[in-house]
Amino acid sequence: MVLDNAGWHLGNELRIPKNMRLLPLPPYSPELNPMENIWDELREKSFHDRVFEGLDQMEDHLLGALQAIEKSLDITKSISDWPWILEALN
Repeated sequence: MVLDNAGWHLGNELRIPKNMRLLPLPPYSPELNPMENIWDELREKSFHDRVFEGLDQMEDHLLGALQAIEKSLDITKSISDWPWILEALN
């Protein structure tokens, strides 16, 4: 299982099954974790300078922003079109 080095992934009480191996990503390597780029896209384009009246309003806005990313091939490619990913798919 590939995981980043977030603090909540590094618990000392974690019991790893014998048939699983954890592969931590190197620090500061967003190109290896495309999800990081999706969060950046959301922060920069959809959540900058925004204040929400409540959690429901924020969730609705997040859903709309995620759907817009999903529907836009250009945005999706700009976020995840890393050469190593494309090579791995061939």
